[in-house]
Amino acid sequence: MSGTLRQALRIARRDMRGGLRGFRIFLACLTLGVAAIAAIGSVRESLQQGLASQGAVLLGGDASVTFTYRFGDADEEAVLAESAQAMSVIADFRSMAVVGEERGLTQVKAVDGQYPLYGSVVLDPPIPLDAAFVGTDDLAGAVMDDLLIDRLGLAIGDEFQLGGTAFVLMAELVNEPDNATGGFGLGPRTLVSRHDLEGTGLLSQGTLFDSEYRLRLSDGTDLGAEKQRVMRVLEEKGARWQDARNGAPGISRFIERLSAFLVLVGLAGLAVGGVGISAAVRAYLDGKTETIAILRSLGATRKLIFLTYFLQVAVLTFIGLAAGITLGTLVPLTLAPLIASVLPIDAAISIYPGPLAEAALYGGLASLLFTLWPLAQTEDVQPAALFRDAALGEGRRPRPVFIGLTVLVLMILVGTATWLSGMTELAVWTFIGLAGAFVALLLTGSGVRRLSRWVGHRRGLQGRPILRMALTAVGGPGGEAGAVVLSLGLGLSVLAAVGQIDNNLRGAISRELPEVAPSFFVVDIQPDQIEGVLARLDGDDGVSRVDTAPMLRGVMTRINDRPAREVAGNHWVVQGDRALTYSDRPTRTHVVAGEWWPEEYQGPPQISFAAEEAEEMGIGIGDMVTMNILGRDITGEITSLREVDFSQAGMGFVLTMNPAALAGAPHTWLATIYADHAAEAAILRDIGKTYPNITLISVRDAISRVTEIMGQVAAAVTYGALATLITGFVVLIGAAAAGERARTYEAAVLKTLGATRAEILLNFALRSAVLGAAAGVVAVIAGGIAGWAVTHYIMENDFAFEPVSAAAIVTGGIIATILAGLFYAWRPLSVRPARVLRARD
Repeated sequence: MSGTLRQALRIARRDMRGGLRGFRIFLACLTLGVAAIAAIGSVRESLQQGLASQGAVLLGGDASVTFTYRFGDADEEAVLAESAQAMSVIADFRSMAVVGEERGLTQVKAVDGQYPLYGSVVLDPPIPLDAAFVGTDDLAGAVMDDLLIDRLGLAIGDEFQLGGTAFVLMAELVNEPDNATGGFGLGPRTLVSRHDLEGTGLLSQGTLFDSEYRLRLSDGTDLGAEKQRVMRVLEEKGARWQDARNGAPGISRFIERLSAFLVLVGLAGLAVGGVGISAAVRAYLDGKTETIAILRSLGATRKLIFLTYFLQVAVLTFIGLAAGITLGTLVPLTLAPLIASVLPIDAAISIYPGPLAEAALYGGLASLLFTLWPLAQTEDVQPAALFRDAALGEGRRPRPVFIGLTVLVLMILVGTATWLSGMTELAVWTFIGLAGAFVALLLTGSGVRRLSRWVGHRRGLQGRPILRMALTAVGGPGGEAGAVVLSLGLGLSVLAAVGQIDNNLRGAISRELPEVAPSFFVVDIQPDQIEGVLARLDGDDGVSRVDTAPMLRGVMTRINDRPAREVAGNHWVVQGDRALTYSDRPTRTHVVAGEWWPEEYQGPPQISFAAEEAEEMGIGIGDMVTMNILGRDITGEITSLREVDFSQAGMGFVLTMNPAALAGAPHTWLATIYADHAAEAAILRDIGKTYPNITLISVRDAISRVTEIMGQVAAAVTYGALATLITGFVVLIGAAAAGERARTYEAAVLKTLGATRAEILLNFALRSAVLGAAAGVVAVIAGGIAGWAVTHYIMENDFAFEPVSAAAIVTGGIIATILAGLFYAWRPLSVRPARVLRARD
């Protein structure tokens, strides 16, 4: 250890014997920022560990292969069973559960005797699933989600119908181990035995269902190699593969994106805290100016002075990091039952070193970034400071080496966040936004001081001494305008951005719906039922419009004799199966390129493709597209492109073929019904009673369900931003506390001149209101820009500015600043003027 370092350690240790009083704001800001990032990271890691350990349970097997609207044939099942120790075959579809006049949409899972391969089904009363399916002497049994039980007014032992087939409710479905893979269901779950659906028509060719073959494989099976073996035979037949390496991809993507976004919100909070960290270090070092000057007069070098206070800050940073990591660890563990209750999987809530180390790294880099500048300015304190009232560094910039180090630390922090978040674009734009907000708020603070000073000296304010004093105080030297506007403005900017994102998330569905949306989507209409359905609707005055179309579903496997994904990448059209239809003439659509086939056309298959999607996929007129429909490949030429507006909440097919191309393919009809709200109940009752196999999906209920999920996501983002706002308020309190001494002297002078306590208090409140309003206005602008960027570029939605949230931000900024200012105004008001003024002699 060098002599300089030993000397610095000795001086730093003696200097810190006075305690941590001057660093409370420093520690609070660092602790809150690190705790927020550590807590978010710990929950994220818990969810990812849960997904990894429960992949097979969530999927229902080590691997799963899905077919659309059909079961596999004997040859396909033989390929699947070749390496499987056990295989479970299930079918998943929507239907209407009927009890008397009550009807409810349900997502039905028809399972076999092997189900579940992993995990266990929990029922209430606690009976085995196969015993529940036995039912009674007359009826097969079923189990149902409690939400649907309540909606239909059922009790255990009551009878209900699915598609005209009667079942008896044997138990409530408490836990379904593989439910996380079900995605977004439009109705609560019902479990039945697949054997009991034979002959009911609910699983006949052409009806809307997915069959899923779950495989239990031997330990050590190479899932990648097994996928290649199976899909080499079945991919061209429309099969879709999934395995336990990512048992719930939708949940996994959601967790990764939300947690990464929340970590970036946490970093924004750390940036807000950085303002407090920097201010706290600067205030502490200002108070040490005389000590530094004495050390310099005794021969201390610049290096010794810098190391002395750098070591002090390093020790305090370590304390803050330890406190933040401890708090960030305890919060998830304490709230584990609450977190588990709102998650779709069992999260392995525990202590994970990775997220804690990540939070500590962020905190350490932020502390270094925001303290280098004031620490470097200690070099500029000269022995002459003993004989004059000099501030730290006297406003001079540090040496270039420290400026370069600051830039380097900032680049490391940005790079680390970009790498660890996994969302490069979002991370980079977050830091650009924060930098822009910093600059805007610094300029605002300077502008507010200049403007207040200018207005305060206008003749128009003569006769208003309190307002004039408040404005000139804001614009005076040594004021707190810069610190208050910066600290509060950053916190409010993050909250304003989250408020705008929240509003756009919650309102995305309602804003994008047309003014006239359909009341029902009607699916599973058999060809011999469509005329009867139309006859019922034609005689109803409450029905304004009915659209119908035949519907099949298929998987796009090839484009121009190349695998579709090679041509179109990960475009949504080639992911999974797609709905398609046939028609002799274009209906409610406009052909923008090419020509529609003539009526009664009997030649090679032709295709009309959605123009926007074709452009995105890089295909057009003359290209050949192969669709696998019910295991049969149909290849057709794109001969026309047409406009398809999916935002209208009605029918929209990416792909339409000529009728002869699909002749003989089993299919059903789809209908959309536009009706008055008063007529909906009768339509639901009459069609459901006459055609029990038909499923009517309420658009209003679907919108409500989606909006609820959007609200939960928005709430998670809002809660993540609260830590930032709390940190900003802590910094604001620190700024107010730092000005307490100046307020005490000012209050004493004003009292001596005859001012009352109420007038002095009003003077202080007006200053705070001006600064709070300035911070709030800038926050609304910065938050609005950030909200627009996230909504437009990341969520790919239209942005709508929300004025109520903006007004609340400005009002909140004013109130927060006034409260913080007045809290530290009571003591100055209570001090006797003589005592203060004598101390200044």
